[in-house]
Amino acid sequence: MTSTTRSDDGNRNQGTDRYEIDTDPERLDVTLVHHWLSTDAFWALGRSRDLVERSMHGSLNFGVYGTDGTQVAYARVVTDRATFAWLCDVYVDPAHRGRGLGVRLATAVRDHLAPYGLKRTLLATLDAHELYAKVGFVPVPDPEGLMILGAEQ
Repeated sequence: MTSTTRSDDGNRNQGTDRYEIDTDPERLDVTLVHHWLSTDAFWALGRSRDLVERSMHGSLNFGVYGTDGTQVAYARVVTDRATFAWLCDVYVDPAHRGRGLGVRLATAVRDHLAPYGLKRTLLATLDAHELYAKVGFVPVPDPEGLMILGAEQ
């Protein structure tokens, strides 16, 4: 899956930025993804390189690339490709934020998963509810039905 997307922001950022979203695991800059997650993503601070690699290996990964091929964003989906998916580790490089890449990345994930006919795709966010709502995510209608094992308190 490869798709090219253009910034929505008109004149901001020269309006000429073009991005490619791809699921090819060979294109991922694992060192960069590890750096982003372990040093700047509040949910993954301190995550080891080994853990990042193992999580990527067991997931469907999405990279966003600038015109020079440099990776500028990342998302991963844990899924059985039949009934369920969990969208996680969504990260946009700070230098590329404000260009609609988070919405475009979440849209690409949604569209990529659509043919599987999954019953549910979940995610957890503390601060990006509006972004994910633009793609169709809604609050869990019955959160009392959800449980967790190994929750950090």
